[in-house]
Order: sequence, then structure tokens, then C-alpha cells
Amino acid sequence: MPNSAPSPSPLDFDGLRPPSPFLTEAHVQWRSRVRDFVTREIEPNLACWETEGTFPDSVYEVAAQLGLLGVGFPTQYGGNTEDADPWYRVIFAEEMHRPGCGVVFADLATHWIGLPPVVQFGSAELQEKVTRQVLAGKRRIAFAVTEPGGGSDASALQTRAERHEDHWLLNGSKTLISGALRADVILTAVRTGGPGASGISLLLVDATSPGIERRAVPGLRWYNANNGTIEFRDVRVPLDRLVGAENRGFAGLARQFNVERLSGIAATLAMSRTAVAEAIAWAQQREAFGRRLVEHQALRHKLVDLVRAIRATYAYLDQCIWRLQRGEAVVADIAMLKVQATRTLERCARESMHVLGGHAYAGTTRVERIYREARIFALGGGTEEILDDLAARQLGLL
Repeated sequence: MPNSAPSPSPLDFDGLRPPSPFLTEAHVQWRSRVRDFVTREIEPNLACWETEGTFPDSVYEVAAQLGLLGVGFPTQYGGNTEDADPWYRVIFAEEMHRPGCGVVFADLATHWIGLPPVVQFGSAELQEKVTRQVLAGKRRIAFAVTEPGGGSDASALQTRAERHEDHWLLNGSKTLISGALRADVILTAVRTGGPGASGISLLLVDATSPGIERRAVPGLRWYNANNGTIEFRDVRVPLDRLVGAENRGFAGLARQFNVERLSGIAATLAMSRTAVAEAIAWAQQREAFGRRLVEHQALRHKLVDLVRAIRATYAYLDQCIWRLQRGEAVVADIAMLKVQATRTLERCARESMHVLGGHAYAGTTRVERIYREARIFALGGGTEEILDDLAARQLGLL
């Protein structure tokens, strides 16, 4: 009898994502909604926005109207799909990075790490003034943790807030803060107690407060001019802007770091798929020495190796989210997965550039853009050294 086995899926962006037993029809519909937004609102403008390093504020309101910003937040504050599982944010990050550029996502999705502590601990006034307005796309929030001298070591931060009779007095500096230049409010990690993780608190600071200076980070800006440095000089913050308990803010930071890392993992895998899909398409049509590139054994083995790396990393992601939903502690595995995912991206970007050769530098491919941006994912959300050490401690090696 003839072989009736189905043909393999095309190795395009969608085909490079292995099937997952955990994705439901609701997830498929969510992906379709996000993809439609990216296709209509972002891709036609990406070249211009990348050059300018920013995008119009109206994009926030369009995203809010489509129900993209409120996923996972309470309906009473303007959210929707309050019980959304982590796959919703993974899919959002995937689709936002399908064009091979993070200039929009870095600002548009910052509320997913900056807003949850406000929702959990903020007063009714803050829910109305901040949460509801952010989810409606009318105001923006930034999350300020990283400092010029501290990098990924959040427990060593130096920005200090001293309690006075009716206010906190805030002094210090933050840098590499996504959305810093367009934020209306800044959730800021500050030291209110002694050294180490036990002396950290979270303050919600109005970005226009006297004593705040914001400026773009010069040099290698990740093609996002809203990524900035924030200086606090004797900034008065009302006492009721303390979010959560005093000196207990580090636990909140750790929770938000896991959300950030999952988004970063999804972004790196999406960009890996985009790069490899372009490399495969090029190899199947480009001829060299009388044969298509893909007919050269060494090159097609290179492509198979990249597909294998992507699929293996997705299997690890599936396992981590499954365990996370079961209530298991997966801090070590998310840390290790983030390292694996960023290494996969850098490898896929480098080898895809190699396959495209001179064509990669023509300014018409996504691979060139991905290659430029790949390294930032290995730095944001914790460097390899920080994450490997975190994993070692969580695994009980020390």
C-alpha cells in the first residue's frame, strides 16, 4: 500500500514551534488576536519606529481596546481573563517578537512586571489612579530595579528611601529601565532597612515629582530610546506610596523576575524561530556551486542542529510551565532555562547570518535585526553567572 503518512510541516515560523499538549483552543484564539494586532499595528511601522527608537502612545490604547493589556488582571480594575495561565504571556511575547524586533514589546509589556504588586497591595485610590489607567492604555508604569553599580545583584541595591513624618525622602540612581522616559509612575526598589535582601521596599513614585531626572541611555541602546537612567535627588514620596510591607519587598521582586524571565524565554525562542525560518527559506532557493545551499550536506546538518536546539528548549519550557501551574518551585529550572534559551538565540542568530551570507547585510532580513538584539536577552533578567549561581543554590549545591 502507498505510504499515507502526512507531509512534514513547513519549517516556517509556525512550523518550527513543536506542538504542545498544554495549548488549548483558547490559547489558539489568543495567539490569533495578538498576531492580528502585530500584523496591522506594528509590522507596517517597524522600520520607522526602529529608526526613531520609539512608537506613538496611541499604540497602548489600541492594545488596551483589543484586550491585550488586561490579560491576567482583575476585571474590577479593567482587566480581563483574570485566571489566564502563563501561556498567555508566553504567546504574547512570541507574537510580539515574530517580526524580529523588541522595540515595542519592551515598553508595551512592562506593566506585567510593574503592576502586579500595586494590584496586590495598593490602596483603592491607587487602583483607580494607576491600575485602571494603565490597563486602559492611558498611563504607563516602569519597574526600576537595576542600578549603575549593581547590575543583576538586586539584593545589593543602594537607592535609599528615608522615612520622615509624612513622606519618604528618596535618593539614588537606576539605569537600563524599560519605558523609563515615557512612564507616568515608577515602581521603584529602594533600601529602607539594613544591607541585603531583608532591607528592601517598593515605592510607587510619580515620574514628574520634583528631583527626578530621566535621560536616555547613550550608546548601545537596544534600538529603544525609551530605555533610560533615572536619578532621584531628595524626591519626596508620600508614605502611602509604600507598596507592600516595609523591608519585605525582595520577595515581590523575585516573583516579578520569574514573570520577566518567562517573557524573555518566549521572546528568545520566537526570534530563534524567525531567524532559522529565514535561513531555511534562503537555503532552499539560493544556489552555490551548481546546487541549492540546502543540498550541501554540511549546511543542512547545521540547519537540523538549530531546529533540534529550538525544539529541545521548547520541551523544557513546557515542563517548567506545567510544573509552575502545579504549584511546584521551579526557580532553578526557570533560571537554567533562561540561560539555555538565550544561548539558543545567539547560536541561531549567528548561524542564520552565516547561511544568509552577504544577503544578511542587505537590510531586508529579520535575521540582521535579530543578530543585533540577541545579546541583550542574555543580560536582562539576570546574567548567566547570576542565574547559574541562583540555580546552584536552589538545587542545594551550596
